[in-house]
Amino acid sequence: MSQPVPPPGNPFADGAAPQPYPVAPPPAPARDNVALGLVAALVAALVTAGVYGALIGGIEREIGWAAVGVGFLVGLAAGKVGGRNPVLPVASAVLTLGAIYLGQLVGIAILVAKQLDASALDLFLEEFGLITDAWSENKDALTFLFFGLGAFAAFSGARKASA
Repeated sequence: MSQPVPPPGNPFADGAAPQPYPVAPPPAPARDNVALGLVAALVAALVTAGVYGALIGGIEREIGWAAVGVGFLVGLAAGKVGGRNPVLPVASAVLTLGAIYLGQLVGIAILVAKQLDASALDLFLEEFGLITDAWSENKDALTFLFFGLGAFAAFSGARKASA
């Protein structure tokens, strides 16, 4: 077996110049797009609201960690896509409040639909007033604690994701 060795002689003897270093890749694009961050946060809020509502309807109770997860995912989406704009943590916290509320309403619609043997979507769309009345009757301090935890998770998640 032979080991590779450089060819004998000077490789630059015939006037060939050494090859320059390769060009550096372009810098990563700036992530300071507020509108795109808001859209990503809105989409994440709607998706997580549906998942949160399905979870509430499936296990028939609220879970605080799920509300924190909703907030964190909304904040993560806003921070990763939108960048360091100071509007995004606040907007993601507000969107999280709406997502948790919507998720609780979806959960109530699923629970009522199980009892009445009806479609949860039909109940949600046609009897929205009754669902919000049921939410008002069943709210307690823990409900508002979940709102606060979710909003805090969204705010801090958006700030950390943009760093």
